[in-house]
Amino acid sequence: MQQGQINGQQVLVLPEGSNRVLGRDAQRTNIAVAYAVAQAVKTTLGPRGMDKMLVSEMGDIVITNDGATILEEMHLEHPAGKMMVEIAKTQDQEVGDGTTSAVVIAGELLKNSVALLDQDVHASTIIRGYKDASVKAVQALNGISEKVSLNDKESLEKIASVSMGSKTIGTGSAKDYLAKLVVSAVTQVVEQRDGKTLIDKDYVKIEKKQGSDVMQTVLINGVLVDKEIVHPGMPKKVSDAKIALVDAALEIEKTQTDARINITSPDQMTSFLAQEENMLKEMVEKVAKTGATVLFCQKGIDDVAQHYLSKKGVVACRRVKKSDMEKLSRATGARVVTTLDDLSPKDLGYAGTVEERKVAGEQMTFVEKCKEPKAVTLFVRGSTSHIVDEAERAVVDAVGAVSSAIEEGKYITGGGSTEMELAARLKKYAIEVGGREQLAIQAFADALEIIPRTLAESAGMDSIDTLVELRSKHEKPDGRAVGVDISKAKVGDMKAIGVIEPMKVKKQAIQSASEVSEMILRIDDIIASRSKGPSMPPGGMGGMGGMD
Repeated sequence: MQQGQINGQQVLVLPEGSNRVLGRDAQRTNIAVAYAVAQAVKTTLGPRGMDKMLVSEMGDIVITNDGATILEEMHLEHPAGKMMVEIAKTQDQEVGDGTTSAVVIAGELLKNSVALLDQDVHASTIIRGYKDASVKAVQALNGISEKVSLNDKESLEKIASVSMGSKTIGTGSAKDYLAKLVVSAVTQVVEQRDGKTLIDKDYVKIEKKQGSDVMQTVLINGVLVDKEIVHPGMPKKVSDAKIALVDAALEIEKTQTDARINITSPDQMTSFLAQEENMLKEMVEKVAKTGATVLFCQKGIDDVAQHYLSKKGVVACRRVKKSDMEKLSRATGARVVTTLDDLSPKDLGYAGTVEERKVAGEQMTFVEKCKEPKAVTLFVRGSTSHIVDEAERAVVDAVGAVSSAIEEGKYITGGGSTEMELAARLKKYAIEVGGREQLAIQAFADALEIIPRTLAESAGMDSIDTLVELRSKHEKPDGRAVGVDISKAKVGDMKAIGVIEPMKVKKQAIQSASEVSEMILRIDDIIASRSKGPSMPPGGMGGMGGMD
C-alpha cells in the first residue's frame, strides 16, 4: 500500500502494486518516451528516408516508411508513446500526409523543452511560449502560401508526386504516372456546396491486388466490386448496362417465430414447393419488368432466383458491401431500393460496361464507363504483397494531399524551405516578445529546423553546413522558397524544381505537434493502478518506460 504522511500520521493512498512518478521525474520520463518514439520514425522522413520492417507476434511482416503505419504496428504501451501515435493518426485522418513530420516536430519540441526546464523555466511558461509560437507560425503560413485551384492540374500533380516521393514506389516514372491517376480521381469526385469545395475521400475507392507491375495501376470511371457473377449461365459482359441496386433478399424469408407446416400427401408437398418457386419467379419478374440488365444485391439471392435471372439475361452479384452500394449509386446514378415492390425504371443507373474479369486468380466485377461518375476506383497493382501494400499507402497519402490542397486552395514549398522560413520569422518575433517566453518561442523555432536537418542527413549532406546556408538564404527577401534539393544533394529553390505541398498538411502538423507537446509538459504526476497482475517497473508504465 502506498503511503503519505501528514504531521507524522500515515495516510493510505493507493492500492498495492500501484506505481507513482512525481514532478520532474514524471516530466522527464514522458519526454524521454515521446522523443524515443519520434527518433524511431525520424529516419523515414523524405524521399531518401529509410524503411522499417515490422514483424508481428504472428510473424506477419510490414515493410513501410509511412509514419502512421509504423507507430500503429509498434503497439506502444507507454501513455506518452500512445499520445504520439494519436498525432500520427489524426494527421492521417485529417489530411492523409505529413504523419512523420508531425511526430518528429513534436519530439524535437519536447527535447528542446528539457534544456529550458534545466534552466528553471517553468513548464507553464514553456507551454505559453509554444502556444504563442504555434499561432504565429500558422499566421505566417497563410502569408507565405500561394493559391492553387481545381483546374491547376500541373500543380496538383506535383503535390501528389511529392507526397508519394518518400515511399518505395515513389521513384521514376511510377510516381508521375500514379500522380496523374490520383489527380484525375480526386477532381472527379469534387462537389461544390454553398460556395465551398468539398471532397469525400471515401468516394475514391482504392482496391489492390498483387501480381503485375505498379505501372499497371488503373483508374476506373466507376466501381470495382470484389464479387463474382452468381450464375454460370449469365453473360460475363454487358454493354450499356441498366443497373438496379437492391437492399433486399431475393430469397424466401424464414420466419423468426416457431411455425409448423403439416403436409399429409405428396401433392401438398409439390404445391408447397411450387408456391415457393412462384414467389421467387415473381421477384425476378419485378426486376426484369423495369428493364434492368444488371442487379447488385446487398443480401442473398436464392439458387432458383439465380436460375430465373439467368433465363431473363440479367447479370447479378450478391452480398455486395453497403459501402460499395453507396459508391455504385453515386457512380451510376441508380437509387438503392429496400423493397422490390418499389423498384421502377427511374431507379435504374447506367454504366457503359459491366464485366467480370479474373484478376490474380479471383473473379471481380468491373462497372466502368459511367457518365460523370461521382465515385471512382483506383485499382492498385504491385508484384508482391509488400509492394502492393506500400503502393496503396502511397496512393492514400496522395489522395489526402490533393484533397487537402483543393479544399484549402493553398500550397507551400517543401524540402524544409517552409520550416526554415517559419523558424526565421519566429526568431525575430521572440525578440519582440521578450521575457522568459522568448526562450520557449526560440526553442519552437529551433525545433522546426529538424525537418531540413533530417532531409540533409538522409541525402548524405552535412547537416550543420546545410542549416547555416539555409539560414543565410532565408535572411534575404527572395530566399523564401530555398530548401534541401535531395536529388542534387545541395540547397536549391523548391518552387523552381516543383517541390510543393498543401498548406493544410503543414498547418495540421505544426498544430498537432504543438498541442501534444504542451499536453505532455503539463503532466507532473503519473499514477498507474495495477490492482491485479505484476506491478509496473519503477522507470515508467511498461513498454518504452525505461528509455530515459
